[in-house]
Amino acid sequence: MLVVALDTSSRHGSCALAVDGDVRVVLASDPALPQAARLPADLQLLLARADVRLEDVDVFAVAVGPGSFTGLRVGIATMQGLAFAGERPLIGVSALDALAAIAREATTIAPASRTATWIDAWRGEVYAAVYDGTREVEPVSVETPERVLARLADGAFFIGDAIPLRRDLIAERLGDRARFASDPAPLLAGAIARLAHAAAVAGERPAPDAIRPLYVRRPDAEIARDAHARR
Repeated sequence: MLVVALDTSSRHGSCALAVDGDVRVVLASDPALPQAARLPADLQLLLARADVRLEDVDVFAVAVGPGSFTGLRVGIATMQGLAFAGERPLIGVSALDALAAIAREATTIAPASRTATWIDAWRGEVYAAVYDGTREVEPVSVETPERVLARLADGAFFIGDAIPLRRDLIAERLGDRARFASDPAPLLAGAIARLAHAAAVAGERPAPDAIRPLYVRRPDAEIARDAHARR
């Protein structure tokens, strides 16, 4: 089974190609370019590197969030278009699930440790979820780091692009009960491809129009519109 995955949830996006769950090619996007300007060139380059035709792809996968609202819309729309055209399924994968999967593969994490996945949500907040292995034990929320840390008194393994910004705070609150991924902001597309392959093997074959973004927080445009309507 050939899976092509795309992550546009973060500034450092990526795409990947996996065959039977084995990731063969991963490409990082150029963060200097807007998300829309990167596509579909990134995907075309990915297929060329792997010497694969678009019609050979069995399953498409995409990060559904949380993350940049604009990035999510662009990424999901791009993969929906490809999946519709090829009459292929499109599997959505949480960026936090992908981070948890990457953490489980890290050699520095103890089997009993919980994993705290943090993505920068701006405004002094983080998108956060907690995992026992790859099993979500605390669902995604958007909160201040201080509030999340109050529930992690026993410590955790931290990973995600918010960690470099909050590492000092985490170390101050948890001390040696906190451990950190050597690469706190890894490329996600490879993990997304592996998770999508596992889902497809388990029988999940959703239609492209079934996918829903994981925004967590309402888009700024909606908040501004409602505030204007109340005036």
